[in-house]
Amino acid sequence: MKIGILQPGLVPDVILEEVGDYDTQFHALLDGHGFEFETWKVVNGDFPDGPDAADGWLITGSRHGAYEDHPWMAPLEELIRAIHAAGKPLIGVCFGHQVIAQALGGKVEKSDRGWVIGPTLYKYPDSTRLVNAWHQDQVTELPPGAEVVASSEKCHNAAILYPGHAYTVQPHPEFRRNYVDSLIQHRAPGVVPAELIEDAKTKLEMPLDSGDVGAQFARFFKEKRL
Repeated sequence: MKIGILQPGLVPDVILEEVGDYDTQFHALLDGHGFEFETWKVVNGDFPDGPDAADGWLITGSRHGAYEDHPWMAPLEELIRAIHAAGKPLIGVCFGHQVIAQALGGKVEKSDRGWVIGPTLYKYPDSTRLVNAWHQDQVTELPPGAEVVASSEKCHNAAILYPGHAYTVQPHPEFRRNYVDSLIQHRAPGVVPAELIEDAKTKLEMPLDSGDVGAQFARFFKEKRL
């Protein structure tokens, strides 16, 4: 099964060599599930011909906001709607989670609850999962037909199911400890409140449940269910 990765952002050069780009982090997360991958860096204007260019689709994170005006944003939203109409399974992570909601009629805003970074606990109907996060924006209004399947203390719409079409999550299951540590060193100072940085540092060694979310992704790609 071929997974098309749509990349609306680039990992900062200062940490790229150490941790790899967004797409390679998803290669690692989904390793062992029998997928092959092709990446289109939509942030650079690189787009596939249409939904049939892959069997399933994944939209990564980005430093950009879904509500910002960029020349690649409207074509990305058009592609999301085309993938949805074609019935291809679609996964969105962080920015991907947000832009899918926006493209399908929801709303994304900079949250008044502030930054969420590092290992964060998410409540699912039958379990809790500790997964890395790095965001300030959130989905604040759901699109028609969307269902919330996980929430956290500071983010209610943390995982959204579009039955038979898409599954999206606000946190970053692909982020390993070294990536979050690098973000804390190189991106957080002067941007994220110091107390949140220090709290995230104390949690970096905690065991994560990212593999469980990755298994959800794989199951959704193959069976369109969680």
